[in-house]
Amino acid sequence: MAYASHIINHSKKLRNVSNLLQHEHAVLVRWFSNEAVGKRDDLLKIRRHGCERNFSSTINNTVPSLGTFKKNVSSTTRTSGNLVNGSLSHKGFVCSQIPSRRGFSSDSGLPPHQEIGMPSLSPTMTEGNIAKWLKKEGDKIAPGEVLCEVETDKATVEMECMEEGYLARILKEDGAKEIKVGEVIAITVEDEDDIGKFKDYSPSASDAGAAAAKESSPPPPPKQEVAEKPDSSLEPKISKPSPASSGDRIFASPLARKLAEDNNVPLSSIKGTGPDGHIVKADIEEYLASRGKEAPAKASKTKDAGAASLDYVDIPHSQIRKVTASRLLFSKQTIPHYYLSVDSCVDKLMDLRSQLNSIQEAAGGKRISVNDLVIKAAALALRKVPQCNSSWTDDYIRQYNNVNINVAVQTDNGLYVPVIRDADKKGLSAIGEEVKKLAQKAKDNSLKPEDYEGGTFTVSNLGGPFGIKQFCAIVNPPQSGILAVGSAEKRVVPGLGSDQYKFASFMTVTLSCDHRVIDGAVGAEWLKAFKGYIENPESMLL
Repeated sequence: MAYASHIINHSKKLRNVSNLLQHEHAVLVRWFSNEAVGKRDDLLKIRRHGCERNFSSTINNTVPSLGTFKKNVSSTTRTSGNLVNGSLSHKGFVCSQIPSRRGFSSDSGLPPHQEIGMPSLSPTMTEGNIAKWLKKEGDKIAPGEVLCEVETDKATVEMECMEEGYLARILKEDGAKEIKVGEVIAITVEDEDDIGKFKDYSPSASDAGAAAAKESSPPPPPKQEVAEKPDSSLEPKISKPSPASSGDRIFASPLARKLAEDNNVPLSSIKGTGPDGHIVKADIEEYLASRGKEAPAKASKTKDAGAASLDYVDIPHSQIRKVTASRLLFSKQTIPHYYLSVDSCVDKLMDLRSQLNSIQEAAGGKRISVNDLVIKAAALALRKVPQCNSSWTDDYIRQYNNVNINVAVQTDNGLYVPVIRDADKKGLSAIGEEVKKLAQKAKDNSLKPEDYEGGTFTVSNLGGPFGIKQFCAIVNPPQSGILAVGSAEKRVVPGLGSDQYKFASFMTVTLSCDHRVIDGAVGAEWLKAFKGYIENPESMLL
């Protein structure tokens, strides 16, 4: 190693090797290989930042035994500068840089370390919160161990470490919110003795230094012109009428006159830009904007005065609340909803449920709920009418072969929709146990991505828990349908004779459909199939 350092310091061909170590790690490995050293006339072509540099591989003339240091290239790069990983193309030796995970600073004297960034734990995640750290600074970590719990846009997920080492510094403490994906949250090191060197470590300091180095190369823009010539676009268009024209009539549109009167703007101070010099609304608005937006300021003061008299508490948005709001808003703005409702008699369904629960209790199993029967009926109806088990794309309609039912679960943290996979193939007992298990995980805020991703249809039940008779749910994109289940109520049903009648229990359900995928007749066909399974529940057991 000492001999290699001596060669690097005195060779003209390797004068810029430190830059190569920092930015062209893959090329350096190729350069130090026996194959590259053995070929005197090989031309190494490096493509970097849009520029092409040709280096004649005459290293063999200067360094006859450099190939013997091939095994030490890795350790040399660790102690000499920032390591940047690259991918090497064998044909053209093209290196493309990717963001490095490890940082090595020769200026600050920091030892080898790894920056742990906020991971993307779900397809829609752009930022996350640190719920709780399960490891402390100085703890030893191993692959597969849980570092912390991250609150994503849908659930709280455990973040596991990928490499062995020590947790040197935690940059984002418990409860840190709105951390962007990729932002550094912790530092790990390989040696326990290096932990204390990161006590005051801050990634922003090194990033700022790198940014300052990049910005120092271009010359600063001249400031003399800015100082001497102010931006004329910000100045109000104020006319300076001559004495001869002082008595002339001022032409302005009625809307411009009304706006000027409301804001006490003299029309004589405005230069019209309309036809024949007429003053239009845009001229008044531009004048008000240049004057400091006095009109909006007055309105905001009035609103602030009214808000100050109210007693209120501001509740911060949780991640699940933000995602629910954005997805539902997207759904209502982009999906053409329509709604179909039907009443189903549930007397036979309730009788079957009582019989099944008796069997379950005798066998030591859990009771079956009406919602479990509704999920099963919805899944079988989707299998019978597969057009409703589809989603819309710009190029085609995707029809799913799997029937995965999302079930809406309300918790203190927000609304979750865990998924029952292949619900059409599962028995009522399996569906009931899975729903209870996922609902509890949702209330504990411990759902994992596989617990709620991949649904093809959603069921939302506000009847049993809350007694809501009927409601319309919002389609959960990219799905095309959601079933809103109301409560069952007893009604009087006319008999065959004039004086004959009977009582029966009816449940109202409403199907919300995406009209781009599900036509009205198709939605009605699905509801007919669903009603058939509810009113003849024995058919679900076949």
